[in-house]
Order: sequence, then C-alpha cells, then structure tokens
Amino acid sequence: MLKKEWFTILKSEFNQPYFRELKQFIKEEYRIKTIYPPYHKIFNALNNTPLDKVKVVILGQDPYHGEGEAHGLSFSVPEGIKQPPSLTNIFKELHNDLNMPIPESGNLTKWAKEGVLLLNSILTVEANKPKSHSNKGWEQFTDKIIEIINKKTTPVIFVFWGKLAQNKKEKITNKKHYIIESAHPSPFSAYSGFFNSKPFSKVNKILIQEGLTPIDWHLK
Repeated sequence: MLKKEWFTILKSEFNQPYFRELKQFIKEEYRIKTIYPPYHKIFNALNNTPLDKVKVVILGQDPYHGEGEAHGLSFSVPEGIKQPPSLTNIFKELHNDLNMPIPESGNLTKWAKEGVLLLNSILTVEANKPKSHSNKGWEQFTDKIIEIINKKTTPVIFVFWGKLAQNKKEKITNKKHYIIESAHPSPFSAYSGFFNSKPFSKVNKILIQEGLTPIDWHLK
C-alpha cells in the first residue's frame, strides 16, 4: 500500500506501539463503518511524492468527509467530484495570483507529481464526521513525516494555511527551509488573509532563487 521509498524510511515507525494500535483501530473502522479515503488511497500523498522529490508541503487537517471526495491528497478531490468550498477558494487565489484559468477538475495529483506533498495531519475520517479520527495516532505519524522532511538538505517550502497547520511551525528547525503562512482557504476565513496572500507565486519565487525548478501550477 505504501511504496518502497517511504516504507523504508518509515519502517521503524510502523513498529511503534502507537502505530500498531492505530492500525488495529483503522482496520476495524473500515470493517464496520464508511471511512474515507478508500483504504488503498490512505497513503496517496506519499506514494505520489517521494521524499527526494518533495519541494513544497501543503498541510491540510483531515480528509474530506463527503461521499467520493477524499482520495488521499490534502484539499484535492477525484475527477468528476464537485469542488468543496476550500478548494474553490484555492483556485480563486491561483487565478488572482498567477492569472491562471480556474480549473474545472479538483484533482491535484499533477501538483503532487510536481513535488508538492499534499499531506493531511490526519489520514482517515468517518463519513460525515469531521475530525472523527483525531487523537488516534495519525498526528504522531504525520509529525514524524514532517520531521523527516525537515532533515532534507535541499530547501523545502512549507505552506501552512490556518492555525492548526501553523502549529507545526516549531517542527521546522532547519534554516534551509521556508514557511509561507496565511489564513485558511475555508469560506469562514478566506477573506481574513487567504485571498491576496499569493502563495503560488511566492513558492515559485523561492524555488527560482534557490536554483530549483518552479512548480507548474497548471492542472491541464
């Protein structure tokens, strides 16, 4: 389920007592309830963006909890699924920032392939129950992923939208890395500092100044 590179890096974590408990909890939840994303998509973010390719991390909270929405990438939905409000606002800011047409599809897999790790802090959720899998062990696991990325010797840009993501700032101790932060793209906060924050152009400006290839934010 998890491709070889990340599996090798995280192997010792899988043997930790907290992760064994988490694994048992998750298996039982998928057996008796409707859980998102589909089981084989839980590690989709890691599988699409190997550690050596990570240039940007966009940190979300937990997966979308509506039917068919979550597919293991933060803020992303599969082809043919209506864009949730936060994603609609992300696309509005993409248009305002880079004058790109607003994408019809909400599938951000292309960004993941470009080196944008679309990681949620919590990797599973019960249908229609946001944050239902919080404090079960996922936060400890994804914190470990952030700590591993923090050790990279090439610059990584961490994009933290909203307070919950910004709480992870203390884990970014490597001076090579960058943090871009603003309000969350949710309709409740987008007008309080997300709109006009220009995260996409900021990311590419940093990548260029570091001699790295900028992200092609087009989705087609």
